[in-house]
Order: sequence, then C-alpha cells, then structure tokens
Amino acid sequence: MAKSTTGKWVSRVGSSGGGKAYKKTRPSNFYGILVVIVVLGLAATILARYDYQHPASAATGPAPAVGTTWFAAVSVEACGETLPYLKTDPTNAGGLKILTDNVLQISPVNAADSGNHATLAQFGAEFPGLVLSSSELAIPSPAGVANANTTYRNGEACPASSKYPKKLGQVEYAYWTSFSQKTPKITTNPSSIKLTQYLRVTMAFDPKGVVPTAPSATSVNAMVSYEASLSTTTTTSVSSSTLATTTTLKVTTPSAKSTTTTTKATTTTSSKG
Repeated sequence: MAKSTTGKWVSRVGSSGGGKAYKKTRPSNFYGILVVIVVLGLAATILARYDYQHPASAATGPAPAVGTTWFAAVSVEACGETLPYLKTDPTNAGGLKILTDNVLQISPVNAADSGNHATLAQFGAEFPGLVLSSSELAIPSPAGVANANTTYRNGEACPASSKYPKKLGQVEYAYWTSFSQKTPKITTNPSSIKLTQYLRVTMAFDPKGVVPTAPSATSVNAMVSYEASLSTTTTTSVSSSTLATTTTLKVTTPSAKSTTTTTKATTTTSSKG
C-alpha cells in the first residue's frame, strides 16, 4: 500500500527532529528556563547565607525578649490608703517577680511572660495568691494565700475607718510610662498594661473619680538603683581587667623607688669621703 502524503510528512518531521518553527523556538525556551533556574538558585543561596549570618534577625520580636532585664515600681492602694509592700520571694524562678521596696523585676524566661505577654495581668498570674482582674483585687497574705481583709470587689463599701468611709469602690489600675508623666493613665483591664522599663503602676480599689497615688519615692529610687547596679555589674567586669593591669604596674613601682633610695645612699657616702 502506498504511503499517504500525511504519513510522508510525519516521517520527514521525525527524521529531522522537528519543523523549522520548532527549531527556532527550542533554543530560546531551553536557555530561558536554565537562566530562571540559575537566578532562583543564586537567590536562595544568598538568602540562606544571610539568615545564617544574621540569626538574631529571625528571632526579633516585641520587647521584652527572653534575656532582657528591666525594672518597674508598683504599689497597692485601697480606699485612698497605700498598703504594705508585696512580699519578696528569693526562690521565685519566674520572669516577673517582686524585689525589695516593691520593685518589679521584668526578666522574661519564656514565651508566656515575654513580648506582648509581659503584662500586669501576667505578673498577677505569676505572683502566688495575687488576683488582678477588672472586678477583683486580692492581695495575698505573706504566706501567699487568700486574705479576706485585703480582697476587694467592685461595688463594695470602703471601711468606716478609711479615708473614704462607706463609699463604694471599684478596681482600677493607674500607670505612668515615663518620669515626665504627671497624670496617670487609668484602666480596669490589667492585660492592657504592657510592662516596660521604669514603668510605675498602682493597683487600686478606690471610689469612682479618685486618682490613685503613684508608687513611693522609695520604690522609684530602688527601681533606679537596681538598674544602676545592673549597669555597674557590666562595667565592673571590664574594670577588673584594668585593675589587674594596674596592679602589675604597681609591682614595678616599688622596685624603682628602691633603686633610687640605694643610689642616694651611695651618693651620700661618696660625699663624706
């Protein structure tokens, strides 16, 4: 049977490796794909190298990060009267803990108390027996258990012996974010107060319209002192090496003085002769 015209055309195309149009387009498509692959490969390599050389940039997030150490000052007020300082706990391994003079140390240890989770509400959750909510303020006993005498709820009346006798109180939180801030911001939501360096905050139960008093000057001075001590510790580490060098120089100085004394003694003897 004779081959059809179509069959002959297919055979010729097959033997030649494609038509003229195919031959013209194949090189440009092929090399274009190669160029794209090379470019993507280089970009991936450069990005991987940057991430390797800058590992901190990948971990950057809201402050305070784990490893940060800040200090704040706190106070507790009920019916216009400042309550005793919160109890310190040297064994507390948490990231938010009370030091002497009502200084709050902010040293996040994990995701729960770092970044945007470092709030006044989180401090309340980490302090045994302390309850901070929009409707209740409960200050625990020194043993860390609930204390009815220092538990306050919205709508309760202040004691007759207080600054505001028999007036109905409400739970609120006043805070100052800088030393220059005179009037505090007041909120009923402790979760909205982000813990920052040099923050001052008063947890209060007062009649409506009463502006809580800021933490005492003693607490503020202690807060600044803790920060200064932290900076001094770093400086002392550097100074120690300097002192070591100075000590080495002092060892040489007495020797030089000794030689000078001997020379003078010899000179004196020669003059007498």
